[in-house]
Amino acid sequence: MDKEKLRRVALGIDKAAIVLKNCKIVNVFSGLIETGDIAIEEGIIAGIGKYEGITETDMCFSYVSPGLIDGHVHIESSMLSPGQFAKVIVPLGTTTVIADPHEIANVCGLSGIRFMLESSANVPLDVRIMIPSCVPTTVFETAGASINADEIGALKNEKSIVGLGEMMNYPGVIGGDRETYRKLYVMADKMIDGHAPGVTGEELNAYVLAGVKTDHEATTAMELREKVSRGMYVHLREGSVAKNEETLLKAVNKDNLSRLMFCTDDKHPEDIRKEGHINHNVTMAIENGLDMVDAIKMATINTATCYNLKNTGGIAPGYYADLIVFDDPGKIVPRLVYKKGQLVARDGKALFSVIPTDDPAVEKTVRFDPERLNFSIPLHKNRVHVIGFDKDNLTTRKLTENVRVENGYYRQEKNSGILKLAIVERHRMTGNIGLALVRGYGLKGGALAMTIAHDSHNMVVIGDDDEAMRKAALKLREIQGGIALVYGNEIFDYLQLETGGLMTQKDYHYVEQKLERMSKQARKMGVDPNIDDPFLALAFLSLPVIPELKVTDKGLFDVNKFKIIPLEVMED
Repeated sequence: MDKEKLRRVALGIDKAAIVLKNCKIVNVFSGLIETGDIAIEEGIIAGIGKYEGITETDMCFSYVSPGLIDGHVHIESSMLSPGQFAKVIVPLGTTTVIADPHEIANVCGLSGIRFMLESSANVPLDVRIMIPSCVPTTVFETAGASINADEIGALKNEKSIVGLGEMMNYPGVIGGDRETYRKLYVMADKMIDGHAPGVTGEELNAYVLAGVKTDHEATTAMELREKVSRGMYVHLREGSVAKNEETLLKAVNKDNLSRLMFCTDDKHPEDIRKEGHINHNVTMAIENGLDMVDAIKMATINTATCYNLKNTGGIAPGYYADLIVFDDPGKIVPRLVYKKGQLVARDGKALFSVIPTDDPAVEKTVRFDPERLNFSIPLHKNRVHVIGFDKDNLTTRKLTENVRVENGYYRQEKNSGILKLAIVERHRMTGNIGLALVRGYGLKGGALAMTIAHDSHNMVVIGDDDEAMRKAALKLREIQGGIALVYGNEIFDYLQLETGGLMTQKDYHYVEQKLERMSKQARKMGVDPNIDDPFLALAFLSLPVIPELKVTDKGLFDVNKFKIIPLEVMED
């Protein structure tokens, strides 16, 4: 950086390399709209006012705001490599993401984190990494890897690392688990993300006291208020499954605004294309009555301040020229996107290409013995626990129902609304298969299998026919990860996700087309229309840190009791 050159440009002595003329500047510091030119030199904003440039572009009094920031995202949930993910979200105005790669870390460990760092190094999207804190998430499941406190400490000072990823083991934090606290202590000088669904009162005090600074799991206005009052930053999340923003906006006011941010957490490319990315969060906030500048603050400077992203999130001298240009203050649709002063997207299209990252360490990760693939559910009683879906949330309900039992096994009944659910361990050849029953998903006449199953990413299979479930599972073994849909006892279609069984480096259009085709077929097969995303909804049925009832490769898991429980209802 030539500081003397920047000084001369700021003073108007030298022409700037780039000047954006006649801008309506969204000033996130003053809260006002300021009219002027933006002078850019070496990718940095040198000044705001009246400037001349070697290259000048007249903005014709369009709005110009800082590039948007996603405060918490798992890139792997897009099923795209970081480069392909950038091609989807950068044209929508997102220029920085706080990424927690705990999905691929649970499959490939440190190799997975390094893949994410390397594959995002040369794209016009700042990918700031939070080191995953819970690999594995709990001891009640089998992950492909583990990451301990010493390994976290060795990685923490690498470029692009900004903190410790979401501390999902909130019972361990609250209960004083020694290894959990070793991870917190080694990252005490960095940002520590939280994950505390429904944690309140004295338990919340203990959680925050441990050094956790953020939370993205608030689902009620009351929860948001309490967490902010305890010094936390809170993300308003709007993803493919968890849609909490509209409810949480009721709690937003001028007093707590500076502690609030936006995130997507988990969002499929098809939903991003239809709705938008963080620009969708901002538009939602505006439509629900929030001032436009305040909404943009939540998407920019608030997140940059929280995560200590220097020179990011504002339009002012010394800040990176990460900028979006839009015309309608009520609906944020970027017309132009600049990354460090370079035009990288126009009218919703990326102006950059992506080079795939070749890394054998994150390939061929689906390992299980097909001879041990058995989806029969032995039962001694007909009164069982059943997982019930919650609309627009990652939570489930703990139901009890009577089912049919024949010769000591569960018997599927037509039109009962109950499906079999299996989690097949696919990392270490243990032969583990966790089995459960689910109400509310709605699939009929086949099966759906995925190697996306949060957070240990074993294989999840759901269906109303054992043979269809087996065919779907074997297809995923053949293609080494992805999604397979069986209809009428035949493979209807599949999406190969060769990177960790979670992502592909193929073009995002290909992924969109595959997902759209299988999603439409799943709907025809009866998947409940209240389930916004059939795939992500299924993926979270194995996450044992969000209430109430989930299943891992080790069995049915009661999150509230934090233990494996029998499928059958035991007498008190």
